[in-house]
Amino acid sequence: MTAETTTPDLASWPPLDDRERPAARRLLAWAADGSGTEPRLCLVRGAEGSGKSRLLAWFLVGSADHPATTVHATVLAEGLTAESFAWAMGRQLGYGPLGPARLLDRVSRDERPVLLLVPDLHRAGAGSADLPAAAPETLVAEVLEPLLSLSHVRAAVEVGDRELLSADGAEVIDLGEGTVDTPGGEAPYPELLAAVPHTSGGRPDWSRAPDPVRRYILDVALRADDQGAAVRELLTDPGFLVHGSAAALTALLADERVPVPGRLREVWRRAAAELTAYHTGSAERAALLHTAAVDTDPALAGYLQPLAERHWWTAVWARHELAVSALALVPGEERRVLATDAMGRPRSYEVDGGAPAGAVVGAVRGDAGFPPSFVRPDSVAPRDAHSVLLLDRSGALLPLVPEDEPTVAFVLGHIAGHHGAAALAGEESEVSALGNGGSQGPYAVVGDQGGTVHLWSLREYQDTPRACQVHEHPVTAATCVDTAEGLTLTFSAGSDGSVRLWEASSAEPMPVPVQQRRHLVTALAAADTPAGPVLAVAWSDGELHLWHVLSGTVRVLPLLRPCTALALTPGGLLLVGDPEGLYAVQLRPDALRELRAAGSGSAAS
Repeated sequence: MTAETTTPDLASWPPLDDRERPAARRLLAWAADGSGTEPRLCLVRGAEGSGKSRLLAWFLVGSADHPATTVHATVLAEGLTAESFAWAMGRQLGYGPLGPARLLDRVSRDERPVLLLVPDLHRAGAGSADLPAAAPETLVAEVLEPLLSLSHVRAAVEVGDRELLSADGAEVIDLGEGTVDTPGGEAPYPELLAAVPHTSGGRPDWSRAPDPVRRYILDVALRADDQGAAVRELLTDPGFLVHGSAAALTALLADERVPVPGRLREVWRRAAAELTAYHTGSAERAALLHTAAVDTDPALAGYLQPLAERHWWTAVWARHELAVSALALVPGEERRVLATDAMGRPRSYEVDGGAPAGAVVGAVRGDAGFPPSFVRPDSVAPRDAHSVLLLDRSGALLPLVPEDEPTVAFVLGHIAGHHGAAALAGEESEVSALGNGGSQGPYAVVGDQGGTVHLWSLREYQDTPRACQVHEHPVTAATCVDTAEGLTLTFSAGSDGSVRLWEASSAEPMPVPVQQRRHLVTALAAADTPAGPVLAVAWSDGELHLWHVLSGTVRVLPLLRPCTALALTPGGLLLVGDPEGLYAVQLRPDALRELRAAGSGSAAS
């Protein structure tokens, strides 16, 4: 196969003028090459105003309809550091925001062919000029050159008139001279600040500031005559933190030499990867930054709270120091949540404020009748505040029961023994997931390597569970909820990225997945809210999807970082846990009603 036989017809792409067609044909021929003879790097050169960005934008728009030229990630490099560039690239490739080292590791292990588009590399860099992060060469050395060393990665990169990547062996498209386009950031700091409208109280109203001002003013402040005062003026204004360039703020706050108010540096770092996402609007940025500030910087959290509360979700408390490996609401005590920490110790906390409510006191009973020496739960299914079924990282189910509760110990021990015996008979029966739920139960939902979901009562003895072959792949997460109509809905995730629904009285699961993505589910939680049953799905790329079960509509809630544990109350309080902390987010009632009112939308992909 040659480049000539695979190049799409230029007539099927967006229109171009005569001057642009030769460069467009060369770019298409390079991108569509199926023989492997073309270079893996295409450099787009030219002076300001020569049409470099327009050429790449034209290619991106047209490539979506041509499989041979599909672009897998497009990252505008202007104002990005190596880290923020890697976050954006990781999101677009479906891995979630990853730092440079982790991104390179993921791409190297995922050997599918990748075509990247990188406009404005010559404008990359942010932060203090004397630091490496301010130079595009750092991004090249830490991200682009290592990516291009992988044989399955190709990239078209806009470099202006700079020698940022070697042209040896590369396809070079030089668009020559053009008209100079001076960025808005070249105006002096006082002039930019004067362009910001003010509130009736005399404070800068950054929500109405011109976009170029919000984008460039921090960079200009770093070059101002009174740099310290200018930077301090911006960093102490919560409005600028919400509306200013997140990439520029991230780079500046990474510089430990820059004085910051309160614990802003720590707070920003906690939320930076998500704050720099292009989809994030001002209200959502305020909600994210407020979430990171709760329990860390009360003054900043207080400033941000009014704006955050306008959003459809708001953090109400956080315990950022609490490492969480598993999470579940306590049946019969709906205002308590059970969490296991990094050492595997189960403790309960108040749902309304996160205050400790005591340790779970009991003995873990193994198959031999004595506690295992090392228990690290991945998930939990509490029967009540004192008795819990644990899923250890080894794949073993273990009951944690007070010594004076022999009947409870027998019920939970039977569940553990049933699955232990099944696992000995075949590896497809090894337990791979454990969830809980159900106001009528409570229930334990057990998923196995063969894709079967088992539903057990934790209250009463069952000789065998209700079970259904729901997946063709191992189950990675599970939960259930009882509805007002008397149905018990179980939800489970498979290692193929599918989320499926099985109504426990039925012999078959719903024929199509609730959701199907190319990512893995890391946690599930469900509740019967005033708007009807709602399912929360956390994904490995850092997204959390709220699915209104009856209408099929989905809403996306961004997370500070990918989570490993979820719990959802009937009142719409969502608890999110991971090895770096636990926080609670209140979903506004009207947001839940909007999920229901949106009708029969399709599941997100």
